[in-house]
Amino acid sequence: MAIDGPAASGKSTVGGRLAAKLGYLYFDTGVMYRAVTWAALKRGIPIEDEPAVTKLAESLRIEVTHPTVEDGRQYTVYADGEDITWQIREPEVNRYVSPVSAYRGVRRALTEQQRRIGAAGGVVMVGRDIGSVVLPEAEVKVYLDATLEERARRRYLEALQRGTPREYTEVLEELKLRDRIDSTREQAPLCVAEGAVVIDSTHLTVEEVVDRIEALVLAAKERRSAKTLKEIT
Repeated sequence: MAIDGPAASGKSTVGGRLAAKLGYLYFDTGVMYRAVTWAALKRGIPIEDEPAVTKLAESLRIEVTHPTVEDGRQYTVYADGEDITWQIREPEVNRYVSPVSAYRGVRRALTEQQRRIGAAGGVVMVGRDIGSVVLPEAEVKVYLDATLEERARRRYLEALQRGTPREYTEVLEELKLRDRIDSTREQAPLCVAEGAVVIDSTHLTVEEVVDRIEALVLAAKERRSAKTLKEIT
């Protein structure tokens, strides 16, 4: 299944809990773009140098596994063997990940890996173009949203909990810019995929959102079973 939506709308939290509840693989595709962004910054590759960043994306070995450390992470992310799970959440990476994810070559390189993982089935895949580009054939597609102010509040509290406090106004402006870049980029812009169910999580708890999506998954399974039974008879 595919869960799309803007930054800090709750996709990662909801996707992780839903996957655990259903026994599915949880895969946040955004970590791949963050990994490329982090690697480019660390290696001194100018973010505006699209050919160089694309070449990096094509060669960088990115692996995502189940958590290897009990520090609140939902997964462990490796880039060429180095654990960068928390480094990819740093403010500088937040600032540059949108332009990196807009590069056609970068998206092409990473989309191929995402489709390979999704093709195996039993996956809750989270991102910004999963239902529209990566897995348009997904059995269940959800667009998870929330107001800009609520998303900024969540990101602000997240930083506090990690011990890296930031100004709320700074977070708000960062998300505002991120939304503009993601929704207007030429390559795979953020949008509601055809057939996706829109859920506004502004006034919902995580559990309420998970329950709503789980109901969609169960309904899809029932439809599939009914179709199979009809074909047999």
